Amino acid sequence: MADYHFVYKDVEGASTQWDDIQRKLGNLPEKAPAFKPPSFTPAHDPDSLPKDKAWLDSKNEDELQDLEDDLDDDRFLQEYRKKRLAEMKETAKILRFGSVIQISGSDFVREVSQAPSDVWVVVILYKDGIPECGLLMQSVEELAVRYPATKFVKIISTDCIPNYPDRNLPTLLVYNNGAVKGNYVGLHSFGRRCTPEGVAFVLCQSDPVLNDGHSRDEQSREAVIAGVQKRFIEKVVADHEEDDDGSSTD
Repeated sequence: MADYHFVYKDVEGASTQWDDIQRKLGNLPEKAPAFKPPSFTPAHDPDSLPKDKAWLDSKNEDELQDLEDDLDDDRFLQEYRKKRLAEMKETAKILRFGSVIQISGSDFVREVSQAPSDVWVVVILYKDGIPECGLLMQSVEELAVRYPATKFVKIISTDCIPNYPDRNLPTLLVYNNGAVKGNYVGLHSFGRRCTPEGVAFVLCQSDPVLNDGHSRDEQSREAVIAGVQKRFIEKVVADHEEDDDGSSTD
């Protein structure tokens, strides 16, 4: 007959009194700690976040639209949601440019003279093949990206003004509310080196032509002009240091 042997195993981590005595005498190793499962940590659920102003600020426009029914029971959050949506739409409306737009003579009245009264329009008169026009265009293109609430357009000089002399190119015209606010003829109008900072400094000396679109009150306009001046000064200092380094190696 088969001989069956049964081995009894106590609960894991359990110990007999005899084993405890032997451990105190040093005849047995220390008892291994009983297994303890890690505590349960629930997965992060975005919907479990507290619904407050910070929570709404983290939402984009589409998400805010979808929340309309979810906030019916909280009048404050519903009003704040409407305010955030209005701000987003206003910002999108203001930041509607961001590049230099090519126009023709027939577009001029619509795109420039009839632009909204709160929009500053910078017009560059140019011709292909004139190096000075290319230099100014590089600066203007950078400024168009940096200040997307200001409208920048370019037009071939003779399409804008018949028989306009090439010796006057490039020319920058600044319009606001249908009127000419500035007229800069030739590359020399923007200093010895034509840089975006130099062009911005000239444009903003008397009027807040450049607008980044973040705010439209008087305080922000002064901040834009101050920022342009700061960039210009930093550029002049950097160019001066560059010249000093170049002359010292000769």
